[in-house]
This record gives sequence, C-alpha cells and structure tokens, in this order.
Amino acid sequence: MSLPRRAFVSSLLGGAAVAATPGLAARAQTWAEAAPFGREWADMKWRRGVENQRIADLGDGTFLNPIVSGDRPDPSILKDGDDYYMTFSSFESVPGLHIWRSRDLVNWRPLTAALTKNIGSVWAPELCKHDGRYFIYIPARFPEYRSNYVIWADRIEGPWSEPIDLKLPVHIDPGHIVGEDGKRYLFLHRGDRVRLSDDGLSTDGDVEHVYTPRRFPSEWVVEGFGQEGPKLLRRGEYFYMITALGGTAGPPTGHMVIAARSRSIHGPWEDCPHNPIVRTTSAAEKWWSRGHATLVEGPDGSWWMVYHGYENAYWTLGRQTLLDPIEWTDDGWFRARGGDLSKPIAKPSGGEALTPGMALSDDFSTDKYGIQWSFYSAGPDEAARLERREGALIMQGKGAAPSDCSPLTFVCGDLAYEMEVEIEIDPGVTAGLILFYDKALYAGLGFDAARFVTHQYGIERGRPGHSHGRKVHLRLTNAYNIVTLHTSGDGRTWTKFDRQMEVSGYNNNVRGGFMMLRPGLYAAGQGAARFRNFRYRAL
Repeated sequence: MSLPRRAFVSSLLGGAAVAATPGLAARAQTWAEAAPFGREWADMKWRRGVENQRIADLGDGTFLNPIVSGDRPDPSILKDGDDYYMTFSSFESVPGLHIWRSRDLVNWRPLTAALTKNIGSVWAPELCKHDGRYFIYIPARFPEYRSNYVIWADRIEGPWSEPIDLKLPVHIDPGHIVGEDGKRYLFLHRGDRVRLSDDGLSTDGDVEHVYTPRRFPSEWVVEGFGQEGPKLLRRGEYFYMITALGGTAGPPTGHMVIAARSRSIHGPWEDCPHNPIVRTTSAAEKWWSRGHATLVEGPDGSWWMVYHGYENAYWTLGRQTLLDPIEWTDDGWFRARGGDLSKPIAKPSGGEALTPGMALSDDFSTDKYGIQWSFYSAGPDEAARLERREGALIMQGKGAAPSDCSPLTFVCGDLAYEMEVEIEIDPGVTAGLILFYDKALYAGLGFDAARFVTHQYGIERGRPGHSHGRKVHLRLTNAYNIVTLHTSGDGRTWTKFDRQMEVSGYNNNVRGGFMMLRPGLYAAGQGAARFRNFRYRAL
C-alpha cells in the first residue's frame, strides 16, 4: 500500500534526519510533490549505497534491476575466468568506453576508461578476449566521417592502444566470434558479416550479407524494423546469434530480442520459433524498449541475458543495464524467465559481491577524470583545461556557453538527486551547474561577476544581478524531472532561485542522439573557474 507522499519521502530519508536538518523537511515535501502523480512506490525498494544512490543487490539473495543505473546502453559483457567485464556506448563523452567489473553479475564498479581520444559518437561497442588479448570493436561517427575501429590491450586495466580504423563506414554494432574454421568474424547490423585478420586488427575480405530474420507482425507498434546489435555465442553444437529488432527508442513497445542458430558460422541461420525472446508489450511496464542482449554464464553455471531498457517515465536517464535470467529448453533454444523485470529476482549463487558503484561527490583531491568525469565532444587537448590544486578543480573557460564549451559531465542513475558546488570565477568567465543532453538541449544555472544566467531548452537568458561577486555556491535539485535551483554566498544560507524547470522532454524522442541528461559543470569565456566541494546525494 502506498504511503502519502510526504510521509513516504520522510520515511525514506529518515524522519529524525528530516526534522534535524534545516530546510530538509520543506525540501522533502517539494520532492514528494514533484513525483509523477499516481506512481506506485514499488520502484523505491532498491537498497541505498554510497550517497544514497540506488544499488541492485537487495542483500537478501535477490536483486532489483537495473544492475548498472543511468546511461549504460548497448552493454557488451565478457566473462574472463571468475571476473566479468562490461562496457557501454559512450557517445560524445571523452574519456569513454568505461569498463566496469563484477564477480557476481549484480554488483558492478568502474575500472577504467579504455578510449581517451575523440573518434566521434561511440555506439554499441564489442568487448572480447582472444588468445590472451583484450579487444574492443567500436562503431564511431563524426558528421563528416564514420567507421569502425578497434583498440586492444594485454591487460584489461590498460594501457589501451590508439584506435585502428577498420574502414567499415556504413555499419554499426559489431559482434565478435571465432568460427569452427578458427577464423575471426565481425557480425554487423542489417545481417552482414566481415572476416577479420588473425590478429583482429584489420578486415580480411568483403562485407557479405548472411542473415535476414523473419518479420514481426505489422500491427506491432515499433520505431522501425531496425535489425541491429548481433551478439554471437557458441554453445554445444550450435552458434547462436542474438539480435535486436524494432528500433532502439521511439514507442516503448518497439525494441525486442530475437535469436537464431546455426551449426556453422557460415549458416544457414534458423530463427527461434519462440521469437521474440524479450519484448516490452505495454507502456504500463516498468522497463521500456528492452533489447540489445548478450548471453552470459553466471558464476554458478546459470545463464543470463544482459541488455538495456528505458525506465518508465524516465527517458532522461537514458538506457540502463538490465539482467534477465534465462533457461535452456530441451529443443536447444532458450527463454527469458524474468518477466517484465519490475520485481526482485534471485541472484546467481557463487561469485563475490564487490562494493558497487562509486561516490559522485568530489573534493578534487584525487583525479576522477576518466572514471567519473568526461568532457562532451572533447578536442584533442581538452584535458589540458583541467588542473587540481589546493582542493579546487581549475577549469579553463572555452566558448561562450554550454553549447560550445565542452562541459564536464558524469552519469548518474537516480530518479531524484541534489548537487552542490562552490564556484569562483576569473573576470570574463561564466560558470555553473547544468543538466546537459547535448549542445542544443540543456538546463541549469550559471553566473558571471555581475548577474545570473539561466539555461533552459539550450537557451541562455541573463537574470537579475547578484551581490556575491565572483564566488557563488550553487545547488541544483532534479526531483523526478522537476528542477529547482538555490544560490548562496557562504554555503550556509540558501536562497531559492525564481526559476524552476521541467525537463522530462530532454531526451532522445525529442532530440535524438540516444543519450541521457547528464549532470555537469561548465566554464565559458576567457579565464578560469575554480570548483570546490562538489557534493552529490540521491534523494
């Protein structure tokens, strides 16, 4: 049974803590009122980890999806002995291709960023291991050039090589497999395939078409046919190809997972009679647009699918990583057992539960660039804009606004959160806190030496002047896509800013690009901004 909203939020935060913290009771009421009307509170049953962030492991032998929250789409997972590694699409964020590690498939923590060079928007990579060496195959696109690349490393932690251009300009979503002939192949979207050289660093032959899946019913409401994301597995006498259909976003019922199999890597490929293996069938479900799956064996020999999905009503969080149990059937196919993934699921047994996630607050005493922080659309020398000194992150200004200054952003996965920072600016600089989708769509608050500047819909507006000079404390609260802003001269006495925002439309279905609304910092203009005591807390 649902609690009244204020009572629920108070209980979530702890009634005593609400009563004892100045202003927190009023803010709890604001957060509660901001929640979408009529929502069930079942989605608030996650355990809370560092900074109150939600974590999947419920501590009772079960977990609640997502296993990695926030914008972690197109997951590519590798089982390597007792370890699991996973990476995701990173789009325009540099450093990108963050690799996460787990030992039980449920608890994940970041390890490193494998890609430090901007090669364009990075979509649907493939992480694999062959002959003791790690590889990531990377589709990437600039507006004027697109291709697929490969990077490699002898240790998962790196160092990772420079990207090598495979000169595949029209394909995305590579899936690596070794055939019964001992040769290496990349399967690509649209049912195409290309053979690789033995070292995996170049192609060996032409792209060829090898698979056309059976069409789904025309009355299904989908974004498009969208044959994408082939992932290959060899098990027993069969090769299995797991493919995404229906389009990545658009209608919630669009994306789906299908399977095909063959006794040879060269086909013919037989469609699973039970397709689709997974599909969101109603917008009332907890997880929308579920697809882009990879099969993986758990530490106890059980089998699972890892794929992504949008959280109902929260397109702004991007596609999040989901874990779904499967079972192999007597006819050599498999089926999903997790249902719509709205309820807790028994964890795989065995393995080790690592401490999940990471703290997103930053006192700037250590370097979290490439683990937490990434630039949007970074230039070749973007990292030179940053310096840590005496408890401050010093960021050189660039451009005139968030649209052209390459903001420094991070991924978070909470439905409601608050962040604060102290900012001191040089003359000629504008800096602030933002929620950034891309260069045309962002929201937040900045300031220069004389005035505040609001950012809404990707538009800047000068606001009334302030009396704080060149040092201001800013607080941004995003509670269920309702944004409120506070300012302070000393970090103790806060004034609510007179502009609030609703940001649920800052998402792919409005703007395209498949990304999330990322929290971040920006500095524009000539000179530097000094950021101190960045604090994040999920609500």
